[in-house]
Amino acid sequence: MKAIKLFQGYLWHPKELSFDPREAIPRQLGEVHVLIDKVRPPMTFFEDGTPTETQQFYQVTLLVRTEQEPAELKPLAQRVSQELSPYLEATPKEVGWQLLEDLRQI
Repeated sequence: MKAIKLFQGYLWHPKELSFDPREAIPRQLGEVHVLIDKVRPPMTFFEDGTPTETQQFYQVTLLVRTEQEPAELKPLAQRVSQELSPYLEATPKEVGWQLLEDLRQI
């Protein structure tokens, strides 16, 4: 068995917003594990110049333990993306996220 990353990225929200993504997003989607960890902002400013220090950031990683090779997991990644989407869309409007497909062995 090996651990394969399906998606990785960030979720963020204003520090004054009382929101915990670990309560809003399931820790598992089928056989896929959803890891959510508080992290320091990965950059100093957003593209529009807004300082990221005003936001609480979380690293979000979706992974699966499998015998399959990363390239074989594309259908699973597509399914999980569709399953995760409603949870992200249901977050408060102040919450931002960017998750990118990342089919690699950990």
